[in-house]
Amino acid sequence: MKKKSPRDLALQVLDELSLKPIPSYLYLDDLFRRNNQLTGRDRAFVSHLVLGVLRWRGRLDWIIDQKTAFSIKKISPTVRNILRLALYQILFMDRVPDSAAVNEAVKQAKRSRNQHSASFVNGLLRAVCRNKEGLPLPDREKSLLRYLAVLYAYPEWIVNKWLKEWGLPFTEKLLDAGNAQPALTLRTNTLRTNRDALMASLRDEGFEAGATSFSPEGIVLERFRGRIDRLKAFTEGLFQVQGEAAQITTHILSPGPNDHVLDLCAGLGGKTTHLAALMGTRGRIVAMDIKLKKLRELRLSARRLGITTVLTVLGDSALPNNIPLRTSFDKILLDAPCSGLGVLSKHPDGKWNKDEEDIDRLSKFQESLVFKAVPLLKKGGRLLYVTCTVSGPENEGVVDKVLSHCRDLSLLDIKNHLPHWGRGLTDDAGFLRTFPHIHGMEGFFAALFEKI
Repeated sequence: MKKKSPRDLALQVLDELSLKPIPSYLYLDDLFRRNNQLTGRDRAFVSHLVLGVLRWRGRLDWIIDQKTAFSIKKISPTVRNILRLALYQILFMDRVPDSAAVNEAVKQAKRSRNQHSASFVNGLLRAVCRNKEGLPLPDREKSLLRYLAVLYAYPEWIVNKWLKEWGLPFTEKLLDAGNAQPALTLRTNTLRTNRDALMASLRDEGFEAGATSFSPEGIVLERFRGRIDRLKAFTEGLFQVQGEAAQITTHILSPGPNDHVLDLCAGLGGKTTHLAALMGTRGRIVAMDIKLKKLRELRLSARRLGITTVLTVLGDSALPNNIPLRTSFDKILLDAPCSGLGVLSKHPDGKWNKDEEDIDRLSKFQESLVFKAVPLLKKGGRLLYVTCTVSGPENEGVVDKVLSHCRDLSLLDIKNHLPHWGRGLTDDAGFLRTFPHIHGMEGFFAALFEKI
């Protein structure tokens, strides 16, 4: 059986996402496991194609629509993805010759079930190649919303939401930053090394390693290609892959060495293991999640990092009376499931697999999680509410609802609970807010409560 080319593998992922829109990294991880013969270069090319198409899908679809006499919805999903892949290479990848992108797309079209699609694909792509610089955009004066949505490749509802919440200049910068290809960020495992030593080791291996702007443990790897889990420093447990904003939020909670801590939606455990490092592997952390697979990955990460103080608990914190805990905690971290509008540069499929109605649903869900966490908190204990979104209803909107219903919670000013290096990341209301275009990191929000 002939091995599939990187372009064919990218098309396979995009077709699967068209059928079932789950996070793209899950499909990519599974694809790479099943095709472990791929070189690092091919893996990088597949990822670049998939994430590039997802990042610019709105603009690519606009171009397809302008070059056809019928709606793009009448084009089969596979042919649509073939066109998107080729257009992304033609318009956004300087190192790929236009002829190669067109020829490979025609070959893919010939293998599709629609026998007439090859000539259609060939004609559309060649027409674009002849006039790349003159491709039309919506008229900015007539429809600012449509213009911004096409120019930056976002759904109109996100653009409209941000225009209302942040205004035009801020929104344009936020849209633009969301399309940047992010560098890889690591968190030094301070239980085994320090940042300077780890950076020196990575540089010795030929990597461009630099310190993050705020987090004292963070390292940025520019232009990294390949498998991070193949690095010697990874297998030795010297670092964890984690974004800078996520690293900063853990410092807000500032757990002590004897604290009893609950990570209520632990996921893969990036923040869980950071809490353990800050505690010096003393005290106790209970990491809870609804998905057993994630808890297994968390346990593997903890073992690799030399952490023994984490107890994993399988449970659904969203269901009434379904938190399987009969204890109270000094600190609770609630990294709430959210719309993810602050991490679109890393997860561009988040633009297309949510809609405006999700915001209201998510904000109600987030409120319910806080309400369920409060009884588990000791008097004088602190609860940190975190999201990776820049959506008002999910952030300060949730805080307002919580404070109006929970009389035994007070809001603390995060500025007073962060080291000096992070105080510039807080606002006048006492919240942590980070923005990609301002701080060079993910868009995060955090609020700190105390039980009185």
